[in-house]
Amino acid sequence: MGTSFIGLPIEVMLDLQLTLEESLQEQESYQEEVVVKEAGWFSKAITEMQPRTRTVTKKQNVIKTISTCFEFCPVPAGTFLMGSEKDGPVHQVTISHDFYIAKYPVTQTQWKAVMGSSPCKFNGADRPVEQVSWDDCQEFIKRLNATGKGIFRLPTEAEWEYACRAGSTGVFCFGDLENQLCDYAWYNANSDNQTQPVGKKKPNAWGIHDMHGNVWEWCQDWYDDYSAESVTDPQGPPFSNMPVRVFRGGCWRGVAGFAASAHRGGRGVSYRDGILGVRLAYQKITYT
Repeated sequence: MGTSFIGLPIEVMLDLQLTLEESLQEQESYQEEVVVKEAGWFSKAITEMQPRTRTVTKKQNVIKTISTCFEFCPVPAGTFLMGSEKDGPVHQVTISHDFYIAKYPVTQTQWKAVMGSSPCKFNGADRPVEQVSWDDCQEFIKRLNATGKGIFRLPTEAEWEYACRAGSTGVFCFGDLENQLCDYAWYNANSDNQTQPVGKKKPNAWGIHDMHGNVWEWCQDWYDDYSAESVTDPQGPPFSNMPVRVFRGGCWRGVAGFAASAHRGGRGVSYRDGILGVRLAYQKITYT
């Protein structure tokens, strides 16, 4: 495993232009028919039009520049054993390239800065965004890449597990003891049945938080069985008969075993749930 890439976390600051609908109160002039002389026994009421004003609420589109920041941890190229007895077969995987992975899951603040609104069940600026589909994440990434500040993407399933393990070989990034999971993860034993703000639990050895628990995280790959053969930079199958995309990491509602480094889940690309969020991978643009 390489070491030159370790210890160089980065921040990527983005300015995004959003078209937002805002409510605006205005004074509006109008004419109102007013009775100036009441009707009598033998005469009709006399009326005239008089000017009036009233407050009205109008909608208008406003273009605003919103700034947001993403923090990324470096992940060095290397080789590891992917999978487990339950989620196998165990096989050797080589990640041939250095890359960055987000220090935290995407928060509601970050999502709203890019998409203009937050779809979440559990509201909180520093909580992870949830109820986002794989397709929603692709649109989110498309808007990030339009800024020209680098290449944002979902991690592959292999990259995700490699980054989660951070050199470890046990069930979790810290080892095999489930009674230590509360120090690293929000899951059904300690979450109070809801998401929690990111970064409140211990990170793994590469400084990455919330890889276990809080929300499941979409990966790029289609879901399929592994091969037992050694592979380099696997991208998953070209399609799936289900068709289902992979997510990883467990969630606030799940049992400890769902948060294992090797455990896998998956749903269709339009699936949304309060247990399901996203973490970004990132590569700088290099110019020659």
